[in-house]
Amino acid sequence: MKTVLVTGSSSGFGLATARYFLDRDWSVVAAMRTPRKGLLPDSNRLRLVALDVTDASSIERAVNDVGDIDVLVNNAGAGLMGALEGVSMDAARQLFELNTFGAMAMTQAFLPGFRRQGAGVVVNVSSAVTLKPIPLLSVYTASKAALEAFSEGFALEVEPFGVRVRVVIPGRSPETSFGAAARARSENGIPQAYAAWAKQVFSAAPQQPIDITTANDVAKGVWQAVTDASSPCRIPVGADAAALAG
Repeated sequence: MKTVLVTGSSSGFGLATARYFLDRDWSVVAAMRTPRKGLLPDSNRLRLVALDVTDASSIERAVNDVGDIDVLVNNAGAGLMGALEGVSMDAARQLFELNTFGAMAMTQAFLPGFRRQGAGVVVNVSSAVTLKPIPLLSVYTASKAALEAFSEGFALEVEPFGVRVRVVIPGRSPETSFGAAARARSENGIPQAYAAWAKQVFSAAPQQPIDITTANDVAKGVWQAVTDASSPCRIPVGADAAALAG
């Protein structure tokens, strides 16, 4: 039985992905900052693991606790909305620690096991903001663009060892709490000088877009990345992401 570890499994894309693999008879390690029972169906193939991907000691404990896995899904992440001038560098660094360096640290930690096995898959969950510039998301976009660039270069490094790397690129998903959380993290992100222009930006955005991404779209995309060796390195998921990718 193969094992997948999914970070950020407490909600949204991570929770849907963990459930999708569990429903298909995989052994699932659902990693989250604070494990909570009841999020996923009880199963002897399910393990809940406490994990903070920005904490090296937390990662080390998880690796020692979990042991070898077959698939790593780096889904843990956060958003940040605001004009650069209103975003503190501390906030920017914290975002990169989670969205970019956290995925790199997790990958580095599990890579020796993949090499020993001569096989493994790393799936990094990015965002469709990398497909089209969007105002007030420049810092967030940079963190995801860096993740994608890392993934593509890293894929070449580990291909000789039988390890595959894929990037799943979701679009906007109103059903998840991601947008609300991003706004909550973005206090004071729009300085007064930008207020009138930002209001225009928000007014121009469709309130109920026709094309969106569901959490299940992302779970299916991760499944494709893992089970289809011929899948492309970058996999847009959701109707809006697919449209942006052309």
